[in-house]
Amino acid sequence: MNKSESKYNNTALLMNQALIELLNKKDYDYITIKEICVKAGVNRSTFYLHYDTIDDLLDESIRNINKQFLNYFDKTEEKFIEKINKSPKEDLILVTSKYLTPYLMFMKDNRTIYEVAIKHSNIMHTHEKFNSLNKYIFKPIFRRFDIDDKAGNYMILYYLNGVNAIISEWIRNGCKDEIEYIEKIIVDCVRPCLENRSL
Repeated sequence: MNKSESKYNNTALLMNQALIELLNKKDYDYITIKEICVKAGVNRSTFYLHYDTIDDLLDESIRNINKQFLNYFDKTEEKFIEKINKSPKEDLILVTSKYLTPYLMFMKDNRTIYEVAIKHSNIMHTHEKFNSLNKYIFKPIFRRFDIDDKAGNYMILYYLNGVNAIISEWIRNGCKDEIEYIEKIIVDCVRPCLENRSL
């Protein structure tokens, strides 16, 4: 990457961060290009050099968040979906340090993103991500444990809402408790449910 490309990307990143910070304070429909430019320290023409609309900036911000999130995980896990039907059942239990540690590290390092995702789930496509996870990961795993789709839907809602409640409280308290402590709470809450099923 040459110097001008690097500058272009850094400017885009500043506008991404500005949008996320603004979303943490107000509704998306009320955010203006002027506000984004002021927060990012760029002029209006620079915004239009990168994007046609705020929607374009939002789409890029979401892509960058997803990329950041995946960078916290072990790259060998990228083919996890392909291994669901072949892996031993004990490898399919996702409530372990292997998955919780990077997830919680991302949340701690990116508290504002988490808060924005909760406040603005409609524009952050949170439901689409959940549906995709449910279809390609959770349902196939539940089937391996002989849990039917109807029961699985209730169980995953219980799991996700419970985990989100714990993380929200942790973030509200400034992430003061150690990640290992929060992991243990999540595992203690969720695993008894899983351990009632034979591996």
